[in-house]
Amino acid sequence: MPLSFSTAAQAAWRATYAELPGASDTPDVSEGVVKLSIKAAANARTADTLGAEREGTGIVIDKKRGLILTIGYLVLEAASILVMTKDARIYPASVAGFDHASGFGLVRVLSGLSSAIELGDSGRVRELHTLTVLAHGSAGGASHAAVVARRRFTGWWEYMIEDAIFTAPPRYEHSGAGLLDGDGKLVGIASLWVSDALEVGAAFPGNMFVPIDLLKPLLEDLVTAGRRRGPARPWLGVYSEQHEGHVFVSRTLPDSPAERAGLKRGDVILGVAGQSIGGQGDFYYKLWSSGEAGCDVTLQVLHDKAVRQVTVRTADRMDYLRPWRVA
Repeated sequence: MPLSFSTAAQAAWRATYAELPGASDTPDVSEGVVKLSIKAAANARTADTLGAEREGTGIVIDKKRGLILTIGYLVLEAASILVMTKDARIYPASVAGFDHASGFGLVRVLSGLSSAIELGDSGRVRELHTLTVLAHGSAGGASHAAVVARRRFTGWWEYMIEDAIFTAPPRYEHSGAGLLDGDGKLVGIASLWVSDALEVGAAFPGNMFVPIDLLKPLLEDLVTAGRRRGPARPWLGVYSEQHEGHVFVSRTLPDSPAERAGLKRGDVILGVAGQSIGGQGDFYYKLWSSGEAGCDVTLQVLHDKAVRQVTVRTADRMDYLRPWRVA
């Protein structure tokens, strides 16, 4: 049963003023937190939305192999990456892998890592648990947050995960920050600041974390192949919004399958392959189950008060990004 507003607010208040663990309570994991400074390629398609220069947090998960986990949007189309350790040492790094389905990004550095943080069990994280958030920098460090929801997260950029972790109060330097359980193990990576951490019809700001359990079955794929093995999902290149159960096109990306097929801002997507959709999540389910990237998908679209059939030749999102190279 979802938490009430008052219960969640009390949990967030208690987390705000909770005493951080002492050295004798949990292992010191601060050496496993690094700062990432990224410059996107000059012609990066994501520069207009994510910025040409980006900063965030990385969590060292494998010292021996030099692997640093972060949120993937930081490293998309990266031309250069610098890693700064706790003691201000700086090392060049490269993208090791990216997974659009989960949102994780993996960075590799050849030397300089002195500690790693062990992966925990995000399936054991429950509402009202008080956890520790770790981010880089003087404004970062450690703080507490309360888990206020475990639920599906649906993003406007053709992204959806089940059982996301929502916490409060929010951390504003959230990108790539780590969420640690009481044993100092990593259970989530911060993706977003959200205004609706609690779905109660009123603003309740917090953060959305991607559960670490989503990484475990694909980690070796990212290390060895740079991406999840198997067929890629069909991708349209459309941003969408849901309003009163209807899915509206808010933007089509330049030269994307959606733009080439003639989808326009304001169009209402009514169905996929003749099947009606019941909101944004159902739209994604039906789109992703229609075949592999590169297949043709027919959408039923309301445009200028008329319903029309729009056939889109889908693509692999990774082929759209430029350049896309992994170490």
